[in-house]
Amino acid sequence: MAAQLSFDSAYRSLKRDTPAPVYYITGDEDLLKDELVELVLDKTVDPSCKDFNIDVRTASEVNGEGFHSLVETPPMLAERRVVVIKNVEQWRKNAKLWQVVHRYLENPSPTTVLILLAGAGQKHDKRLAQAAVHVAVEPLNPDRLRRWIGVKADRVGFSLTDAATEHLLNAVGSDLSYLATEVDKLAAVAPPDQPVDIDQVAQMVGVRRGETLHDWVDAVLVRDIPRAIAALEPVLAATGVTGVRMLNALGTGLVGVRLAVALTQDGVPPRRIEGDLFNAIQSSRPFGLRSWKHEAALWARAAGRWSSSEITQALHLAYGCDRALKSTTLSDEKGTLTGLLLSLSPIEEAAA
Repeated sequence: MAAQLSFDSAYRSLKRDTPAPVYYITGDEDLLKDELVELVLDKTVDPSCKDFNIDVRTASEVNGEGFHSLVETPPMLAERRVVVIKNVEQWRKNAKLWQVVHRYLENPSPTTVLILLAGAGQKHDKRLAQAAVHVAVEPLNPDRLRRWIGVKADRVGFSLTDAATEHLLNAVGSDLSYLATEVDKLAAVAPPDQPVDIDQVAQMVGVRRGETLHDWVDAVLVRDIPRAIAALEPVLAATGVTGVRMLNALGTGLVGVRLAVALTQDGVPPRRIEGDLFNAIQSSRPFGLRSWKHEAALWARAAGRWSSSEITQALHLAYGCDRALKSTTLSDEKGTLTGLLLSLSPIEEAAA
């Protein structure tokens, strides 16, 4: 069985070693998959010969005869060539083409590097994963996201302060395509002699400090309902933010706080709760969080604002709100979310 690699381990291996004969790359992060393909191209084919020694096809364009021709064509004025086939899940399971593919994988050409790309959201093919170097590209955790932003910015000629990077993540989220677009926009206005700061990021992305999706979730979790209501309009106006996305983020936070409440009731010492929460995050790796240490501290702090019954009721109300937003034809997301927030107000605040 061939090795299965993460994005990081595959990237390090490609930087250090000669590319393998066949790669099978799966996962949902298409931008990271493209970065791996570009690295293979850079390591394999001299720029002066790329026009002759790189073939990129989608699976729907390739039949058995065409596949054989692509992978067995000798390189021109070079030692090796690269063949990239995208969306290999488009090949029908019982197609005769698979016989040609598997026969080739048993004895790949020494002058061809073959890259088989699966589309996002697709289950990996076990036989391909065994026959090739399987790279499973998973979403980046918060720390890796920060490093990725730094590398991306460095490639286009500027840097960001830590606070600016944090605000960019909070404002844009963890979608790599959105982040890459914003980094490219910042490159056009970045000062030549100093890092981009948080105010410059806020101006460029159109989201001020305190008005990001994460700021809104924080306000709800600590039950600062007036602040959460005030943030609704700017958060909903941000690029890529919808009421459903806000509730997905809130749901993760509420589940975290519920765990913190349960740990408190089980008598876990306060000094241990943050560590237990951090371990739970590390184990489950929920999508879209910031620093795991920050989230664990927030959930632990917020636990004191909720009783067990209140946090359970909050989860039920958030679920109901999510269903309402997905099923209704009305466009008043702000009104629907405001109603949810009012229902989550502490008793003493609601009475006032």
